[in-house]
Amino acid sequence: MVDRGATPASGALPDDWPARPELSLALNRVGTFDWDLVSGRLHLDPIALELFGMPPDDFHGKISDLAGRVPRSDAARLDALVARALKDGSEGYGAYHRVRCPEGLRWTYAQGHIERDADGRPRRIIGILRDATRELRQAERPGEPNGDRRHQTTVVETITAALAHARTVQDVIDFFKDARAVEHLGSDLLVLGLIDSGRVHLVAEGPSEHFIPGTRYTRIDDNFPMSEVIRTLTPRFIESREEWARCYPWLWERIKGIGIASAAYLPLIAQAKPIGALGLLYRDARGFTQQERNLFIALSSSLAQSIARAMLFDQEHDLAEGLQQAMLPRRIPDVPGAQIAVRYRSARMGRDIGGDWYDVIPLPGGRVGAVIGDVQGHDTHASAVMGQLRIVLRAYAAEGHSPATVMARASAFLHELDTDRFATCSYAEADLTTGAVHMVRAGHIDPLLRHADGTCRRLPVAGGLPLGLSAEFGRLDHPVTTVQLEPGETLMMFTDGLVEQPGSDLDEGIRLLCGLVEEGPDDLHDLADRLCDVVEGRVGEDDMAILLLRRQGAPSRPGGRLQQHIAPSDPEALSAARHMIRTAVRAWGVRERADDIELVADELATNALLHTDGAAVVTIRMVPARERRLRVEVEDKSSALPRRREPGESGVSGRGLLLVDRLADAWGVESRGSGKSVWCEFGLGPAPESPPQPGAPRRGPR
Repeated sequence: MVDRGATPASGALPDDWPARPELSLALNRVGTFDWDLVSGRLHLDPIALELFGMPPDDFHGKISDLAGRVPRSDAARLDALVARALKDGSEGYGAYHRVRCPEGLRWTYAQGHIERDADGRPRRIIGILRDATRELRQAERPGEPNGDRRHQTTVVETITAALAHARTVQDVIDFFKDARAVEHLGSDLLVLGLIDSGRVHLVAEGPSEHFIPGTRYTRIDDNFPMSEVIRTLTPRFIESREEWARCYPWLWERIKGIGIASAAYLPLIAQAKPIGALGLLYRDARGFTQQERNLFIALSSSLAQSIARAMLFDQEHDLAEGLQQAMLPRRIPDVPGAQIAVRYRSARMGRDIGGDWYDVIPLPGGRVGAVIGDVQGHDTHASAVMGQLRIVLRAYAAEGHSPATVMARASAFLHELDTDRFATCSYAEADLTTGAVHMVRAGHIDPLLRHADGTCRRLPVAGGLPLGLSAEFGRLDHPVTTVQLEPGETLMMFTDGLVEQPGSDLDEGIRLLCGLVEEGPDDLHDLADRLCDVVEGRVGEDDMAILLLRRQGAPSRPGGRLQQHIAPSDPEALSAARHMIRTAVRAWGVRERADDIELVADELATNALLHTDGAAVVTIRMVPARERRLRVEVEDKSSALPRRREPGESGVSGRGLLLVDRLADAWGVESRGSGKSVWCEFGLGPAPESPPQPGAPRRGPR
């Protein structure tokens, strides 16, 4: 046994022997990281920052700061690996991945140890990061024993592993544009062409582009080596400059200045059909052994399968995303008094569409409805259910039903569809004149409120069961939460795809989102784009929808016109009408008559619902005149005129119009084409600097 503490005879040990761990890590360019999963904070030491190509001033301790530093395909693979390790109870993980640096892409190796609490929940990842470029580049030389076979095995394994994680055609193209792809294949240059509408499209050149006019798009019957291998489905090996000049004179005259002497062109064949060709070009004239030719044929087959798979993914994803976009509103209406921004991003993991949706519904009286929702599942059925739900929600809201009624009817509709899907949803009805917002939530995430000063907070909204489930369990009561949206404030509604991250719970994701919103730009559309960029920087299995609604302008002033539709047997709508009147008279500075106005309006609306068969519409507005007057109108579909009568000593009805006559300064009835309107007016005193207006209100019978 060797005594590691003994002093060698050749001399004394160094003063710093044995080396401290931090010295060993620094000398071998090994960085460290510490990711606290509870708070979301990430620490990278100086070497790790250098390996990521991240200036220290640009790193603020958040995982989102690294967005874009790792190519998308590598980020997808790394995120999936970490998420699987966190879920299956693993103690750690390790993976090779590339990092974008000023000089290009470099290979790194990340290894992390997962710390868990007593219940097994992951709380922290501590790990190392090192440069792996040299070890992946290094391979045994072909001249050594068994070198050829081992070198070929290394090439096949490297290329196959890289292409295995390419999900889209762009991922494949990005790989072949990387200088390391040329190194792995052992060539000096490479070109990749794909068949596009009957032509050969040159999509990638590596390691740098040597664009030759007339070669970006070529015909399959042209005299080019790439066209030839596509026509014949047979590899073409060019072993000398003379062969180049003899067989392809036009092309040779334009590439001989690059210094190319030989080449191997390989057809890419999938399901017995050509989809493109790969060209490996060499600066030296060389012959190709049978072993090399077999290797190239094997690589072309693997590449063809990867590209075919990527093409299928792109086609299915484009089709699915097109269907999803067709289900969403084609345009967002212009709503006076509001600025609105919406965004939708499909899931980057998987090719299925989701059931996320948004909608903006203009309503009478300066109001607007905002909807955000998510149908369970990621398939065409989820998208179909989403489309139907969006339509019925829009119809119920446009009919004038209260938010609680809209949600209850939508839940009953989904339950009657006889589907196994449910949906989470939030619906907000905002009065942009007064700033009152009535919100209902069916199993969805609470919205956020961004104040005019940029601060952001979670907005607690009372919730009910998701749509479909509330009808199934007979719990259709959806409580309404009323909040005040001040001018300059923004209501932010979103689906869970925006806040879900591997290794973080929902509350942590919302805290991170609040931070992003506070740090984000003030412009609403720029803010929406910024949030989408952050989501695209990570990988998830869920799609995402965002709806931002900002109230514009100064506080409401007298002169507005508000309206509320009240459906029969809808107490929530009657309550909403009371709230509208109360909010309006306070905002317009007529608090001294607020009780009288609210009482009279409530009496007129109740009479309309009791004595007619249809709905009623309550309108409140200011009448422009020298003497300020506030007018309340209740319109219904009945032509029968109201009749004032004495109730008697024991009568329980008949006092309504007496009350209106006593409290209002004027009242009357106007016939409408489809019914009548009962109105009343309240004098509010002189209006300074207000020009006289013709006409006077008609007095009702006293």
